[in-house]
Amino acid sequence: MSLTGGLVLYATLWFLSLFLLIPFGQRSQADAGDIVPGTPRGAPHQLRVGRLAVLATLLSAAIFAVIAAVIWSGWITRADIMEFGRPG
Repeated sequence: MSLTGGLVLYATLWFLSLFLLIPFGQRSQADAGDIVPGTPRGAPHQLRVGRLAVLATLLSAAIFAVIAAVIWSGWITRADIMEFGRPG
């Protein structure tokens, strides 16, 4: 894996982790009883972006470490991927 490939993989994992973590632990404005005029009732009451960024960083680093270890160890090679699904 090249440096550029690693950076692209990590950035992709980071954004995927961020968007997966956003719904967890969130309360809507309707649940909190504090609806800001002009916003939907289901909008988040207090979106903690800093906490979400830290959690996304930790989660994506763990996933990246596993994927990088598999790639660098040679456990799964490009040839294995090309042969996947072919009969025989």
